[in-house]
Formats: sequence, structure tokens, C-alpha cells
Amino acid sequence: MTAATATELRPLEPETLPDHLTRLYRAAWAMCGCRHDAEDLVQDTYLKVLAKPRVLRNGDDLGYLMRVLRNTYVSNLRTADRRPRTAELLDHAHPPETRTSMRPEDAFEASEVYAAVSELPDQYRDALVAVDVAGLSYKEAAKSLGAREGTIMSRLYRARQQVARTLG
Repeated sequence: MTAATATELRPLEPETLPDHLTRLYRAAWAMCGCRHDAEDLVQDTYLKVLAKPRVLRNGDDLGYLMRVLRNTYVSNLRTADRRPRTAELLDHAHPPETRTSMRPEDAFEASEVYAAVSELPDQYRDALVAVDVAGLSYKEAAKSLGAREGTIMSRLYRARQQVARTLG
């Protein structure tokens, strides 16, 4: 390990994880399309991250957490695909948003937007979630998703178009 490499590495501080909770939750909600699944996904992500000490490069906490969130989401999907499917007897209804700062029509619009985002193809959804929901820059999103910055911009444009078409 060179001296330059040693300065780029630092441990992930568990005390800083709550700082990213809101952004990870919004990203998870956009991926899952459901608040309850998003809460579970964020919890699973934190469980994985806190299970053992983590070392980060370049101090990119949020980018690292977004990668873990996405990988956890994909792993959960693969696990669910291997399980037998059951049919729901009742409609899958979500309780209304309990925050007083959100009006019912805003909550409805947000749930429609998140549902539209969750229906996007993986590569478009990941780019949209990283930039528009989690607030990463194009450069951070490209690094997090392992793509070039121009690719992220292209995917983001197409994702936004598809969401706009879906919402009418």
C-alpha cells in the first residue's frame, strides 16, 4: 500500500449513518415503490453495513451506502424470485402519510411518482434514484453505479421522460 492509497482510505463511522437516513429512505422508496418495503430495505442495508467494520475510499459515505442499498435491493429481488409466489386476498392498501407537513394530495402524488419510478428498467431507475431522489451529483452517481457520467445523464433523461409519460 502506498502513502497516497493510505490517505484515501478511512473507516466508516457508524455515528454518521443517521445523517444519510432520509436520502437512503427516499432512494429505497423509489426503488421499491412502497413505503414499507423501503423501510425494510434501509434496515437491511444498515444491518449489512454495521455487521462488520467498513473501510471507505475518498470519504464517500453516501455513495458507498447507495451501492450497498442497491445491492441489497437486487439480492432481495433474487431471493424473492426463488420463493414460491402466493396470491394476495386483499388489495394492498397503504395507510396515509402520517407527517403533518404533507397534504393528502401531495402524498398521493408522491406515491404515484414513486410507483412510476419503481416500474422503470433497472439502469434508468438506478440513475434517477441516485441523482433525483438521493441527490448525488452526476459524477457521484457515475462512480456509485460504475458508469460514465455521460451514460448517467442519458439514462436520467430517458428515465425522466418515461416517468413523465407514465404520469401523463
